[in-house]
Amino acid sequence: MSRPPLVQPDPWADLRSLTGARIALGRAGGSLPTAELLAFSAAHAAARDAVWSTLDLDRLAAELAPLDLPVLRVRSAAPDRATYLQNPDLGRRLEPEGEAALAAARAPGGCDLAVVVSDGLSATAAQRHAAPLVAALVPALRARGLSLGPLVLALQGRVALEDRVGAALGARAAAILLGERPGLGAPDSLGAYLVFDPRPGKNDAQRNCVSNIRPEGLPIPAAAALIEWLAVEALRRSLSGVELKDEREALPAAAGGVGVLGGG
Repeated sequence: MSRPPLVQPDPWADLRSLTGARIALGRAGGSLPTAELLAFSAAHAAARDAVWSTLDLDRLAAELAPLDLPVLRVRSAAPDRATYLQNPDLGRRLEPEGEAALAAARAPGGCDLAVVVSDGLSATAAQRHAAPLVAALVPALRARGLSLGPLVLALQGRVALEDRVGAALGARAAAILLGERPGLGAPDSLGAYLVFDPRPGKNDAQRNCVSNIRPEGLPIPAAAALIEWLAVEALRRSLSGVELKDEREALPAAAGGVGVLGGG
């Protein structure tokens, strides 16, 4: 008579291999197995590090240099990271020096689109994915005939900072790429928020959000194609947000998405 194997195969193993979600963790008595507890602690630490990390603007500017666009650096009204996290509204406003620098860089007649890159709630996400996304997006927008303002790198920025930047540059639309709030196992998720007619007072329903931009979510080529379509259509129809839906015939197969959301 054969004995049963000492280790029983986990019927969830195949399903777990298809997702990064924390499913089928197993148990040791009434607790998690040691390996899963350590993995949870590591994921939590990575999320905290992403929130508190600092965006390396020098490195980011160097990565964007081949695009042959002026690069401007600004800060929000939040003087430091702790203040930024505790006072979200400060991240939606520019410090006076930055606003003046943007106004001085404004082209006669403004531009069609202003692109902003900011740390948001995960500098890790912006550092890893913003430059490749902008590198894919800018040539596509130029090929569609859109005029672009200077690339703006902003520290301590929230989503609505795009309103101030776009208004200062005289842009018809603005897009901000910034780190989303980290999740366990997803500390580097980048979000893109597009708004038509950027100016202070815009609300969340007037923005389109493309979320979860990262290799394990919405791949950069698919995200760039979606943002390009949204920008072109926003300018053509003079609207954004709940009135602008993704109407392309075929959606790219990916785990990200498009919606309407403020995010800060």
